Amino acid sequence: QVQLVESGGGLVQAGGSLRLSCAASGRTFSSLVLGWFRQAPGKERESVAAISRSGGSTYYLDSVKGRFTISKDSAKNTVYLQMSGLKPEDTAVYYCAAATAIALRVDEGGYNFWGQGTQVTVSS
Repeated sequence: QVQLVESGGGLVQAGGSLRLSCAASGRTFSSLVLGWFRQAPGKERESVAAISRSGGSTYYLDSVKGRFTISKDSAKNTVYLQMSGLKPEDTAVYYCAAATAIALRVDEGGYNFWGQGTQVTVSS
């Protein structure tokens, strides 16, 4: 089992920045593929970013490329999502997820464990 606890959400004006954090416990951190997903009201959950077990490979949703950065600190068992240039359309509940996979995963079904979610609201 893996427990994931997100933090860092909140209300920010358009153009602002936020950093989401997700602390993982219960399994060797380096054995996990980690991802961030989001779900806006009335929409399906979508993959925003993912990082491989080694940290050497990343994935970004096209609409966040150049604005969001995923990273991880293995010493702290924490994965981050640095978000800048935020837009109202980034408003959603953001979820951290972990996969006991070898290769980088971007599909929701590939993730075994999920955090409780943190709300990000971007005002115009």
